[in-house]
Amino acid sequence: MTTLSVVIPIYSSAASLPELLAELARVLPGVADAFEVVMVDDASPDESWRVIEELSGLYPFVRGMQLMRNYGQHNALLCGIRAARYELIVTMDDDLQHPPDQIPALLAELDKGFDVVYGAPEAEQHGLLRDLASQMTKLALQGAMGVQIARKVGAFRAFRTNLRDAFANFHGPIVNIDVLLTWGTTRFSAVDVRHHARKYGQSNYTFRKLVRHALNMITGFTVLPLQVASLVGFLFFGFGMLVLIYVIGRYLLQGTPVEGFPFLASIIALFAGAQLFALGIIGEYLARMYLRSMDRPVYTVRTTLGAEEAES
Repeated sequence: MTTLSVVIPIYSSAASLPELLAELARVLPGVADAFEVVMVDDASPDESWRVIEELSGLYPFVRGMQLMRNYGQHNALLCGIRAARYELIVTMDDDLQHPPDQIPALLAELDKGFDVVYGAPEAEQHGLLRDLASQMTKLALQGAMGVQIARKVGAFRAFRTNLRDAFANFHGPIVNIDVLLTWGTTRFSAVDVRHHARKYGQSNYTFRKLVRHALNMITGFTVLPLQVASLVGFLFFGFGMLVLIYVIGRYLLQGTPVEGFPFLASIIALFAGAQLFALGIIGEYLARMYLRSMDRPVYTVRTTLGAEEAES
């Protein structure tokens, strides 16, 4: 018996939700014996929550959760994942770029013994800058996750619900679902799926936001930048020793010191730059510790619809 929870973070997608739910209602009965669709509204500025309310009345399997403010896609996902009731979870975007009829392909791969399966797009429908930023994010994610499959990571994924036990106590200020999943398993896989162009509106992920997201992943889930800073410090120390040997050697052999203010100024600038680089990285980690010490909530739910509302 297969039971399935589909978790969808919602932001400014009032136009696409009716079409998305109609397609899910057509596909899900053929892949699961019991299913639900958990729609988490990340404080959308449009009529998304009103549409979710209407859809919950049309489809009994729809559950809605409205957050108090905009927390971000991964925070909304974490909220929906923790609320899911069934043994398998599929996450997907709200913009119709992930075709619901590709869900069976993810579940079929999951049945081969994997714990997490990603739907890798055969051809992404983004612009050049967006594609470049996405690749940068995936490279950062590969370093944070420590698995090769990170290059195929995307928002369209299927995984076993019990993996959330690995991050049940996670309350960090920076959330990345893909990194959190690696805390529970190393059995990852990916399958090629269709990827449609966005039908309504524009993506909320700009080049700047994706770059910032990559930097947050690097400093939020791995100590690699600190190791790089240590390596840079070691290299500059070695360079300084070579310069010192050169200066002393020239004085001993030729009896004259190394001339020129530019030479001295350039050496000082190099070492000052290396120190500021290391201090900047350490500052990023201190900022993460400060934000963590504030104990801010990862998300706060304003309203629920569906099963959770009935239980309360």
